Amino acid sequence: MTRVSDGGRLAGKVALVTGGGQGVGRGIALALAADGAAVVIAGRTEATLSSVAGEITARGGRAGIVIGDVGARADVERMVAETVATFGGLGILVNNAQSSVQRLLEKTTDEDIELAYRSGPQATFYAMRAALPHLRAEQGSIVNLGSSTAVEGDPTFGSYAMAKEAIRGLTRVAAREWGPYGIRVNTVCPAALSPAAAAYLAEAPERLDQLTAQIPLGRLGDPERDIGRAVAALVSADMDYLTGATIMLCGGRTIIN
Repeated sequence: MTRVSDGGRLAGKVALVTGGGQGVGRGIALALAADGAAVVIAGRTEATLSSVAGEITARGGRAGIVIGDVGARADVERMVAETVATFGGLGILVNNAQSSVQRLLEKTTDEDIELAYRSGPQATFYAMRAALPHLRAEQGSIVNLGSSTAVEGDPTFGSYAMAKEAIRGLTRVAAREWGPYGIRVNTVCPAALSPAAAAYLAEAPERLDQLTAQIPLGRLGDPERDIGRAVAALVSADMDYLTGATIMLCGGRTIIN
């Protein structure tokens, strides 16, 4: 268990992590807190949010929760407002929440696409817009979550890939428009053993061997150690000159120019 560092790179910073109640979102929230940030975890399920907040406080960190649906603009605006009210500011925004279903393209429905877009790029846009005044005041950092499955074009991930690539496009535009404000905006594409990934792999046991065979490092990432700590580094002053980038946190499965 990694305890909070009083002298961490993110000491004095406040972070909001959407979809932080499990998986990659949980890993990012824990890692940000371990590096000194006060973290607010947002999502729909109080029990999972409270569990992660409890982990952070048990390690000596500061945490809060906000319950809401990232696909509802009013909820997202409330998430940002409550974060600022709780900890006095907002300098780090991590847009991790995403819902989707898997189907072959010929079976993908309008409802599938609407779900992926509402919970993904639309929610990301809502949060970025709501957080903008606070991030501008602090010259903060935004990390949006993409996906190696979208970059690779993996079968059955059509609606998900559409949403994730839309998020990458949004990231690049925001990096150019908001760079003059001192705001950095980047995308990370993780490959980690989250509950969603575990459920997908459990449907067909051979999938794990097939997937790890594509990863030069030979394993799926750990949500906190491999993904969360990389995000903590990305939003720190150590990476102050990086914006508009796509960071592939996938063990080398996808190597892009």
